[in-house]
Amino acid sequence: MTASSSAFPCPLISAEQLRQRLPEAFVVDCSHDLAAPDAGAHAYALGHVPGAVHMHLDRELSGPVGPGTGRHPLPERERLASRLAELGLRRGQPVVAYDRNFSPYAARLWWLLRWLGHAPVAVLDGGWQGWLDAGGAAETGAAAERAPGDFAPAAQPGMPSVDVDALLAQVQAAPSRPSAWLVVDARSPERYAGEGETLDPVGGHIPGAVCRFFRDNLASDGRFLPGTQLREQWARVLAGRDPREVVSQCGSGVTACHNLLALELAGLDGARLYPGSWSQWCSDPRRPVARGAKP
Repeated sequence: MTASSSAFPCPLISAEQLRQRLPEAFVVDCSHDLAAPDAGAHAYALGHVPGAVHMHLDRELSGPVGPGTGRHPLPERERLASRLAELGLRRGQPVVAYDRNFSPYAARLWWLLRWLGHAPVAVLDGGWQGWLDAGGAAETGAAAERAPGDFAPAAQPGMPSVDVDALLAQVQAAPSRPSAWLVVDARSPERYAGEGETLDPVGGHIPGAVCRFFRDNLASDGRFLPGTQLREQWARVLAGRDPREVVSQCGSGVTACHNLLALELAGLDGARLYPGSWSQWCSDPRRPVARGAKP
């Protein structure tokens, strides 16, 4: 199958649509637990979509953590692409990502693959539970060995991002002129307000940021809201701003990808990721911090 015929019509795929794509699709279980980093691999071994491989958020979908990087810096592009090829990914092969916790880790891989220039990638709507609810089969144990693929990254990143210095310049200039960007924080309203912070040493948010909790993109069953409903909700968040002016951030650049996926589902393309997010921002006491709920 050619790369063009492998493309997905939408960045979401249902369990039934995935079943029809097997074994053609390259399926990645991105399950993870921030409080127990090995829990995702353990859950994968107990049951996963047949033929799926597991990729670890800390060791494969992030780069090395260093002073001021944030908790989940972006991986080096060539290294991530090489790892995907080692796991068997071929050029143009459709990829489906899922996890077991409202899809933020799957959305991270979705964004990373698009960043690498790989267009045919979708997130399994409803994740692992959605697969089981639809009668999907479960495979246990380690991933079966497969021949290496020929995947390679595109010459230039395919998804836009911003760095901390560019964002800081916008924040510092805000008192005298409107910011060119609308920063949208994907963390919970409590963490945004600076209440009950447990993951980072400082509570609060980037001055001027608005809060859009990533779970608000989902229905009660863990599936994404319809695109029309997402568009209505996100229109209120944007308040007239062009989606290309949006900078999505969270605690460490993971759940921010969930909001970017929701924006695409809403037909509001072009938003950027701030990969370092709050964990990087708050690591330097010279950067300003705001607290309290959105006015």
